[in-house]
Amino acid sequence: MEIIHLSAECYPIAKVGGLGDVVGALPKYQNKLGHVAKVVMPAYQTKFLQENEFEVCYDGWGKLGFQNFPVRIFREKTNKLGFDLYLVHIAGLMDREKVYGYDDDTERFLAYQIAVLDWISQWEHRPDVIHCHDHHTGLVPFMTANCVQYRHLSQIPTVLTIHNAQYQGQFGWDKLHYLPAFDAWNAGQLGWKDSINPLASAIKCAWKITTVSPSYLDEISYNANGLESLLAQERGKSVGILNGIDNEVWNPATDPMLPKNFAIRTLENGKRANKEALCSVFNLNADKPLFTFIGRLVGEKGADLLPEIFYHALNNNRGELNILVLGSGDPEVETRLEQLKPSFPGNYNTYIGYNEQLSHQIYAGADFLLMPSRVEPCGLNQMYALRYGTIPIVRRIGGLKDTVVDIGDGGFGICHDQSSVWDVGHAIWRGMELFKDKKRSKEIRKFMMQLDHSWDRAAQQYIDLYQI
Repeated sequence: MEIIHLSAECYPIAKVGGLGDVVGALPKYQNKLGHVAKVVMPAYQTKFLQENEFEVCYDGWGKLGFQNFPVRIFREKTNKLGFDLYLVHIAGLMDREKVYGYDDDTERFLAYQIAVLDWISQWEHRPDVIHCHDHHTGLVPFMTANCVQYRHLSQIPTVLTIHNAQYQGQFGWDKLHYLPAFDAWNAGQLGWKDSINPLASAIKCAWKITTVSPSYLDEISYNANGLESLLAQERGKSVGILNGIDNEVWNPATDPMLPKNFAIRTLENGKRANKEALCSVFNLNADKPLFTFIGRLVGEKGADLLPEIFYHALNNNRGELNILVLGSGDPEVETRLEQLKPSFPGNYNTYIGYNEQLSHQIYAGADFLLMPSRVEPCGLNQMYALRYGTIPIVRRIGGLKDTVVDIGDGGFGICHDQSSVWDVGHAIWRGMELFKDKKRSKEIRKFMMQLDHSWDRAAQQYIDLYQI
């Protein structure tokens, strides 16, 4: 099969969250199964674009409403990512450093989708499936099914993967003219609650829908930012497929970002060496249990609770634990986390920002990873932690519920039911008690590292889905 993945993110080209990790790995594993998977994404001004070789494979013009825009599509020459990578360059719209956060994001991603379909329209053959990821590509299923100039693409199956239903890309009906011509009777396939809603449109128009974990498919029936009834209506064409992780990138035995590599047989010494290196940088005591948080500092992740959680944990157990935060997001949360540092020197530190190498080093050196999420469609951080022998402390929700079993149930993680200061605080206390039991901790870590969360199984599940 020839599979075209459309996404706003793809690691290592541009990554904001888990979407980038998924699109950077799934196509590679589909290719290993003997298929031809390709990624087509916007050409942001990133380090990857500047440091690698590309060839031009398409020059043309697109139309956004009454405006024409130039399009150039580049192909990465060496196939270094394990799949064909195509970058869509649109001057003035996509040639920026950041992925999101601009006032004209609606225009940017709509122009990208139109450019991709214009390009595919000129191929001498048709791909077997177009796989759309989140709302940034959500109007593709509508356009292939309804727009006059893409009518010849209407028999290409379209698949939508919902990575996070909270973000839907809504915009006003005053921008309807941006879309290529279509029968006005079909405009209802675009709308939801008084606006054009790309995610809702994709849910209506895609041939199949997937979510990134089975539990998340259940949860969006009652928590999907207003799309609950629509998702219930389309449940028959929906399936939950648990994400995997790229075991070649996330492998403590070969990871080039670590001070010291380690495997299961060298777990104890390897974890200790990485912990000592980490603690020396952040002025922490390597003899104390190290609790960490890695991720976006937003309400979905429960990050607004962290300052209070950390204050009580550090104040009630003064000198008995260390906490390290890596992340960025809500400025108020960032400030509150920074303000804790003077009160707990030697036991608490932060790195406000994004640092891929540091995230690998934290997974390798930490004892526990906190994920008190309110919403977690799949979660990859807990799988990275398991791979690196770091015990996850998670809320029972979404993919966290599907991947982490509590130590009280014979499992390998620490689970709690609510995103609350008390629940997370109690979970931290349980972690401190487990840390004291060196023999049990070591057995749990060794078991965790043997769990298989690679993409092999999930990649095959997607192939099976395409063929239905």
